[in-house]
This record gives sequence, C-alpha cells and structure tokens, in this order.
Amino acid sequence: MFQRDRVFLVRIELLSFEDLKRKIGLEVGVSKWFTIDQERIDKFADVTEDWQYIHVDPVAAMNTPFNGAIAHGFLTVSLLSAMYYDAVPELEGSELGVNYGFDKIRFLSPVRAGSRVRGHFELVDIREVRDLEVSTNWRVEVEIENFDKPALVAQWIGRQYLSKGWSQNGQK
Repeated sequence: MFQRDRVFLVRIELLSFEDLKRKIGLEVGVSKWFTIDQERIDKFADVTEDWQYIHVDPVAAMNTPFNGAIAHGFLTVSLLSAMYYDAVPELEGSELGVNYGFDKIRFLSPVRAGSRVRGHFELVDIREVRDLEVSTNWRVEVEIENFDKPALVAQWIGRQYLSKGWSQNGQK
C-alpha cells in the first residue's frame, strides 16, 4: 500500500473524497502485522522514561497476572500512525495529514512481548470542515495475533489539508 522513499513513506493508492465517503461504515483497510518484541518495548521505555518492571523486566513480570513482560499501552497507540499509513489509501489532493485526537480509547487486552499486532480501520465519518480541510473519524481496532480480544479500540480523528486548487469532491 506504500513504498519507501528516501525521506518518508509515500502511499501509492489514492481515493477521492466522494469515493472515501462511500466507505462510511465499512472497514477501509487492515495493516500488516507489527512485532512487539522486548527490544521495541525497551526502546519505548527509554524514550518515554516509563521503566515499570512489567514492561522491561521479563523475569519479574512473570510474577504478575500477565505472566511475562507486556507492551506499554501507549506503545500500541503510537503504532497507529504506521498502521494507518500501511492500511488506508491517501485522500486525493491531500498535502498534509495530522492527528487531531481521540474521542475514545480503551485498552482491552495486554500485548505480551513477542506478540504481533495489526490495525483495522473502519471509516465512521468524513466531512469538509473548512475550505481545503477535511476531518476523518475512524473506529480503530488493534488485533493481537491468535488472541480473541483486541489490544485496543479507539475513535480516532484526523485532519487532511488539501492542496490549493482542490475541493472536497476531488475537483481541481
């Protein structure tokens, strides 16, 4: 769904505003699997300065209800951007997309070290909020491989800024 450029990821699939609007209520994309190994957890702990033993000490974490080290919930949340870029086509004419926030986020299951996760993206709403500015609302569920309950569910809001000359219907 994307190709690596020297500096950043470039998604190669495009959808017009109207095409995306027709997908309201539908799952628009599913990301590839992302491995949450102990090294990734440790690096996240270092960046966020959250070294709670249930994340960074697998031996001590064996004596908890989790029976081993688990990922930070915020590590799973932080992967949503990568999952989104992998799973969701780019809005035609979009020059910039930003994270606007969450209406709801719930951590339903711990992600054990060594697990793989992927994101499911259902479009809840898309609308033009101003000229050249589009708001998207996604229901996101992060699946844990071979596990019944998701790691998290969220209502995620994004903003897309269109290039000058584009309208919400994709017309120049």
